[in-house]
Amino acid sequence: MKFKSVDEIRSAVAAIADEMGIEIVEIEAKVTKNPYVTFYIDTDDGVDLDTCEKFHNAIDPVLDEADISGGAAYTLNVSSPGLDRPFKTDRDFERHLGCDVEVKLYAPIKGKKFFECTLVGYDGKNVTLKDGENEFVLPLSRIAKINETVVFD
Repeated sequence: MKFKSVDEIRSAVAAIADEMGIEIVEIEAKVTKNPYVTFYIDTDDGVDLDTCEKFHNAIDPVLDEADISGGAAYTLNVSSPGLDRPFKTDRDFERHLGCDVEVKLYAPIKGKKFFECTLVGYDGKNVTLKDGENEFVLPLSRIAKINETVVFD
């Protein structure tokens, strides 16, 4: 068994996502003992179980028609990317400008591999971060993970 490419899978359902106001954040297609395709979705208002169910029901027949698995059985999952999801797209970075973020690095800078700071700039290759009064630029290639800081009240 082999799935079609993620780009082909995304293309098959893009119009439905657009119509429903859903951003497809990521698609994971894995051939394992129990093959699956998982769509991680987001909307401007967040994602709840209802949204996941409606999107699942809307794309299921379209994916069957596109025959993304060559006729083999697989499980279709639709999920929120989670509160602490890493930023992956330009849109992720742009909509979090001014927000507090957690940054994990591949290698330490000045002895630190983890920062909590504010995202103040993004140009597609670098992020500008502010830690108190200090502002600094980091290339995306040095960042292992960056996500919004999750605060529980």
